[in-house]
Amino acid sequence: MIDVKLLLNNFDFVKESLSIKKVSDETLELVFNLANTYKSQLKNLESSQAEQNTKSKLFFEYKKQNKDIKELQEELISLKSKIATLQNDVNNSEIELNKILQGIPNLPDSKTPKGNDENDNIVLETILDKREFDFTPKEHHELLEFNKWIDFSLGVKLAKSRFNVLQNGAAKLNRALINFMLDFNSKNGFKEVSTPVIVNRESMFTTGQLPKFENDMFKIENFIEEEEEYKGHKPKGHELYLISTAEITLTNLYRDTIIPIEELPIMMCAYTPCFRKEAGSAGRDTRGIIRQHQFDKVELVAITTPSKSDEMQEKMLQSASGILKELKLPHRFVQLCGGDLGFSASNTIDIEVWLPGQNCYREISSVSNVRDFQSRRGKIRFKDGKKNTLVHTLNGSSLAVGRTMVAIIENYQNNDGSITIPDILKKYMV
Repeated sequence: MIDVKLLLNNFDFVKESLSIKKVSDETLELVFNLANTYKSQLKNLESSQAEQNTKSKLFFEYKKQNKDIKELQEELISLKSKIATLQNDVNNSEIELNKILQGIPNLPDSKTPKGNDENDNIVLETILDKREFDFTPKEHHELLEFNKWIDFSLGVKLAKSRFNVLQNGAAKLNRALINFMLDFNSKNGFKEVSTPVIVNRESMFTTGQLPKFENDMFKIENFIEEEEEYKGHKPKGHELYLISTAEITLTNLYRDTIIPIEELPIMMCAYTPCFRKEAGSAGRDTRGIIRQHQFDKVELVAITTPSKSDEMQEKMLQSASGILKELKLPHRFVQLCGGDLGFSASNTIDIEVWLPGQNCYREISSVSNVRDFQSRRGKIRFKDGKKNTLVHTLNGSSLAVGRTMVAIIENYQNNDGSITIPDILKKYMV
């Protein structure tokens, strides 16, 4: 969530920053007024509680000294009733304030350029030259079907549209890419972690998927079993969801945690299947495996101090790019403008890979600095001397496995429809 103190102290700045993310002035003014009301009510509550403490001490002193306590007792009874009312007002205001805050996106940072949409994004760097073809390159779905590497009809038979069954070379290539990506990122200092792909509502809230994007998530209904507490962590309710990215699980490993500063930075990578409804994307990339309800991804997540988060974003970007360099796939870095940023992101650089069959660059990774937006929601802090400070969290795909396969198939295709396997992957294809 955004910092309420920043909102109260720099309202015009916050209003201007969030206007590009389509947050209305009316919403921010409502939050501003609610925050001020809450602050005032809390101050009155604390003042009354302090008065109650003072008079309670006086009451017991009078009682010991056999002094008349009737008037003081009446005052304490009145104060108790007043405090109960004030506490109720504070609780209600806090609930109302948080409810609105949960739907407000992160602020773009100073490195993020202004702009309304993807047309205002900026290409920062182009890496590797495109291959020159002496024939017209085909799109990946044609090549997959020609080589009998995929069966879309079986995906529909087992589930529904936008699911598929990889076979033969594609199944092996998928596995090879996952193992290669994990090995590459591990050598770059990212600790490999294996996490669940089903999480609770609190985990989804911390990273910003809930409540705003609940309709995009696959929810597991009626999951009921006996709840058990393990090392102080007791499950909260039975609402469970399939993850849309391992960013959710990796970040939430440190939810409600104070991390010793000497343990930072924490750098993790994980392979997981990911699940998205892709609500609102009907008609886009319906052919092939660019946009599926289930897909594989290797994710990078870092947790660090605020002073090191820009440096960490660059490290994550280079790690993801390094995989594409090893695969000899042309790609470019694209700085997203404020209007194209995701809900939780403060700064994002996309990596787009060249697809000759489509004759365009397509996103294959987004490396985002979220700053303290997620750590405030998930109470993730580090101990800096005597002070507990919110960490900065970062996330990035390294990489989306299916889209990397698409890039290999289109860039390594031959005139006869066969596909050459990149040299770096051959040892993983056995």
